[in-house]
Amino acid sequence: MQACEEEMYRDTETKDKTLYLFDFLQCPDAKRLEGLSKQLDWDVRKIQCWFRHRRNQDKPTTLAKFCESMWRLIFYLCIFIYGLNFLWTAPWFWDTRQCWYNYPFQPITPGLYYYYITELAFYWSLMFSQFTDIKRKDFLIMFVHHLATVGLITFSYMNRMVRVGTLVLCVHDASDILLEVAKLANYAKYQRLCDATFIMFGVVFIVTRLGIYPIWILNTTMFESWEIIGPYPSWWLFNGLLLILQVLHVSWSYFIIRIAYKALARGKVSKDERSDVESSSEEEDMTSNNRKGIFSPSSNDNNRINGHVTSDQWVEEE
Repeated sequence: MQACEEEMYRDTETKDKTLYLFDFLQCPDAKRLEGLSKQLDWDVRKIQCWFRHRRNQDKPTTLAKFCESMWRLIFYLCIFIYGLNFLWTAPWFWDTRQCWYNYPFQPITPGLYYYYITELAFYWSLMFSQFTDIKRKDFLIMFVHHLATVGLITFSYMNRMVRVGTLVLCVHDASDILLEVAKLANYAKYQRLCDATFIMFGVVFIVTRLGIYPIWILNTTMFESWEIIGPYPSWWLFNGLLLILQVLHVSWSYFIIRIAYKALARGKVSKDERSDVESSSEEEDMTSNNRKGIFSPSSNDNNRINGHVTSDQWVEEE
């Protein structure tokens, strides 16, 4: 690859030609490759080599992706421990009807305030850091997702729904920890640890998002709140947003199950449809497709889930 690059930059004329190629034809098809080969007096293989090299220059390194997942893991772990410790002594953690008694005249304690504001600040940072972090194909989807999350947290805080809001945050943080651990194991090429952690993530995700969330949280926001305080003005909007979140949970769970099924049935990597800015070379694709495991360390990494890992064919994040 280096020899190919050195040959192409041998003189000024060749450099001008390569700049022309990259500016106007970043990913040419076979017909255009043939035309460029005749026009520039290069063989097709050299042109393909050059295009792959230029695309790979924009790809994030494995170390960059590892660092991105590491700082998220540290946050999710710390905030989940803090939130669980705080909620363990909160009355509404054991009896969700307590979320609505004396509403909206419920005091906001310092512990509750710090928990809520920290989560809000984190999702603000995710929304803005998208412009500087590793870019994915689902950039717009995740931006809208983070924007909606910030809106939901802000809306619940302004309407004094912080008690039920803390339950929602805690339920969502539980599975995100395992998701980041699986990604770190993938980048470090510990495939068995990656696969085992992903299976654990899938189980926790389905239990919390398809079990605890609708039975515990939607039940109190839709039925217990109606029974205790009636249909308050923002009831429809708040529950509408929570139901949309449940639809996303179902969608993400489908992709998680599909990845696990493919891995068990064929023993091969299930590629991430989210992927980074550019795909890797043909040789890298062939190598990654023949590796065993659930994830591949190629450019196609984490979820339709979110973060949630919207999408590394598994959704970084709520």
